[in-house]
Amino acid sequence: QLQASGGGLVQAGGSLRLSCVASGSIFSINVMAWYRQAPGKQRELVASITSGGSTDYADSVKGRFTISRDNAKNTVYLQMNSLKPGDTAVYYCYLVTTPMTPYWGQGTQVTVSS
Repeated sequence: QLQASGGGLVQAGGSLRLSCVASGSIFSINVMAWYRQAPGKQRELVASITSGGSTDYADSVKGRFTISRDNAKNTVYLQMNSLKPGDTAVYYCYLVTTPMTPYWGQGTQVTVSS
C-alpha cells in the first residue's frame, strides 16, 4: 500500500530524491517519515513530517536532507543532497494514520560510492 521509488547508485556529493505514494485506501494520514537500515545496523529514523508540515531530522542528515509531502497526492518525498557513503542503506517510507495504524513501504536501496 506504500510504493517507494527513487533509490539508486550515486557518487559521494551527489543527490537523489525518494518518493513514496500511499494508496488511495489509506485515509487520515498523520505522520509520514523515512527510515533507513544499513547492513548490520538497526533501522533508524531519518526524517519525519506531520500533517501540518512540522519536520524533524536525524542529526546526521540535518542540512543535507529535506522531507516534504503532498497531502493531495498522499505522497512523501525525501530530497537527499551532499550524499555520503555513510548514507548507504535501504530506505523505507512509513506513515501512521489517525487513529494509530502504521504502514511500511517495501524499501528502496540507496548506494553512495566514494
